[in-house]
Amino acid sequence: MVEHRVEVRRSKRRTRTVTAYREGDTVIVLIPARLSKKEEAHWVQEMQRRLLRNETRRRSPARTSDTALLARCGELSQRYFEGRCDPEAVRWVPPMRTRWASCTPADRTIRVSERLREVPAWVLDYVLVHELAHLLVPGHGEDFWALVHAYPKTDRAVGYLEGLSAAAGWGISTED
Repeated sequence: MVEHRVEVRRSKRRTRTVTAYREGDTVIVLIPARLSKKEEAHWVQEMQRRLLRNETRRRSPARTSDTALLARCGELSQRYFEGRCDPEAVRWVPPMRTRWASCTPADRTIRVSERLREVPAWVLDYVLVHELAHLLVPGHGEDFWALVHAYPKTDRAVGYLEGLSAAAGWGISTED
């Protein structure tokens, strides 16, 4: 397990629950004040394990390379489009000013903004499904959205991206 700086915060008001979160490079563990040093050590180790497990589960392997991104598109095409969406190339590109990703149906290429490297896997999957759907339907009409909504987390991912864009002040629309 990777060692991180740990800060334990004891609380007299906290009676039963133990929670943990990251604050930069530090793991903050909140515990009841009454716990012994042995119990504290146990919970610090357990909460670090849980954080790592949750973070690993959320990370998509597609974020590691263009090849992995293309492979993920192949998996999503099989799952949601019966393999009908076969891009020629999929690649990470420097952050786009007005979009999360783009697709050129004529040459069957997809470009994904590096801003998406750190989003949860289900959000990246939504963006890939959106762009794959453009290989079948170029515009954003009803036929297009019917295809995209085959992905069950579409509405949730759109909300996530809208919130991320608003919080960062990027002005990126999910409609493009």
